[in-house]
Amino acid sequence: MGNCRSSSRALLGKTHVVPDSEWGIQDLGKTHVPVFEWRIQDFSSLLKTGAKSTISGAFRCSGYNWFLQVIPMHKEAGAGTPYVALRLVPSQLSLVPGHTVHAVFELSIYNHTKGMYCGCKATYNFDFKNTYSKEHCLIPLQELQKSSAFLVDDSCVFAVEILKIDVSSPEKKAVVVQKKATIVQNLFVQNKGFVKGTYTWTMNNFLELDLKHFVRSPTFEVGGQNCTDCLSLYLYPDASDELQLESKKVAVMTLSILDQKNGKHFTRTSGLWVCGQGWGWPNFLGLKKLKDPSGGYVVGSSCVVKADLTIVGSSNDG
Repeated sequence: MGNCRSSSRALLGKTHVVPDSEWGIQDLGKTHVPVFEWRIQDFSSLLKTGAKSTISGAFRCSGYNWFLQVIPMHKEAGAGTPYVALRLVPSQLSLVPGHTVHAVFELSIYNHTKGMYCGCKATYNFDFKNTYSKEHCLIPLQELQKSSAFLVDDSCVFAVEILKIDVSSPEKKAVVVQKKATIVQNLFVQNKGFVKGTYTWTMNNFLELDLKHFVRSPTFEVGGQNCTDCLSLYLYPDASDELQLESKKVAVMTLSILDQKNGKHFTRTSGLWVCGQGWGWPNFLGLKKLKDPSGGYVVGSSCVVKADLTIVGSSNDG
């Protein structure tokens, strides 16, 4: 996956400036205008969280909602050098089962010295089960950390431009990519003072639930952020939360189904997540494994779901 390349370079007393082409990216030109720009204001703080990835809030393009994912320490198999990599992710709620969305897009990082974006062109076929593009590596993490072109005042800018969308469906339609002003979001990550909370939801009538549709837990609150938990398994912000109008929380979440017999809970942890829409896992745990009596996930008709949420920052529109 991805397109990383690593190389060894000696640093003799001063910063060694490496051509962008050596990393496998190219200048996209001063006429390149992305559909979405994501400004990460505290990149060193992002690294200190230890998060494997961070994902933007949603942006809309040509009838679909999309996310941009940044993986700050991506490693290819067998490679020792971590790269900063990007992924394009459509919202699963925007996709139609049985349809395939073929997207042509460019992923990039802004070079302040040149005054232009540098990146690569990519394609991917998105469908209901494939909602993450491959990782595309832009720059070695070590090079970014000492760069005065890509990292300015601990801030860097990532972007995506969607060039073309074709939909494979009974209608076999092509989607016109509408050119609009660039959508800008800012990400702020704290150094300390994280707000943490835990919510446990016990469903005593689990086997009587209609699993073809979603069910919601009661509302709970962490650091002023109201959320409800969806068994699918997702975490959703409460639509009535007025704080969402100005600044969205940025959090790391862990969702768990508790093993009530053996104590071996099934757990998944997200990267940094902008709490503007629901986020989680469409295939959190197979029903066969979930209902296996030896697993302890369902005892009698009881199933226990747990959400751990740590708020590490905020996000707003630029």
